[in-house]
Amino acid sequence: MIEKTLKTTTGKLPIKIPTQLSDVTLGQMMAMQAKPNLNDIEAISILSGIPVSELQQVKDANDFLVFTDSVLALAYQIKYLYNSDVIPKQISFLLPGENRPKTVKVLDNLSVEPAGAFMAAREIIADEVNNHIKKFGEEDWKENFNPSLNACCQVLAHYFYCRATGKPYNEYQAEEFSNHIKNMRVTEALPISILQQEVRELKDNKKS
Repeated sequence: MIEKTLKTTTGKLPIKIPTQLSDVTLGQMMAMQAKPNLNDIEAISILSGIPVSELQQVKDANDFLVFTDSVLALAYQIKYLYNSDVIPKQISFLLPGENRPKTVKVLDNLSVEPAGAFMAAREIIADEVNNHIKKFGEEDWKENFNPSLNACCQVLAHYFYCRATGKPYNEYQAEEFSNHIKNMRVTEALPISILQQEVRELKDNKKS
């Protein structure tokens, strides 16, 4: 973590942001990815949890430079997670009304989950692929496509909903479960094999 107290027009503002992806949640990285023209203050706001309006009161903009390199490094590191072989063996969720986290094993083949979850995941990724092709064309898409963090979140929500809650599969409740998925570390969420597995299957199915 980088911690620094900056002077503002009304006093002092302590700021702390992570320097390692292992300290960043999927939701934070999703928020950053959702802003194509993300500026430094917005990125620091997302990573620190401090509203932009408070950060704008800092007297000297140069004071933010100490955080800039860390923000860029985090954005660079996430590229490698798409091909990571480091898959967590288990995930923990702290559900509403529960005092202890619920630990769920990460299966080698998440396709054994309910058929509804499997079909929902395929549809989510198929939509991502089609949107990529519309923007960049079909040439070389198999080599250049990576699903968005939002798609990752949705897929994991469908697959982990039943096993984390113990409830029967429900598409709409599974979608709402994405709020819990956002709290996962991005280093845990993104490498989980099902996302890459589904993408590979779609790529194979689209081969000419």
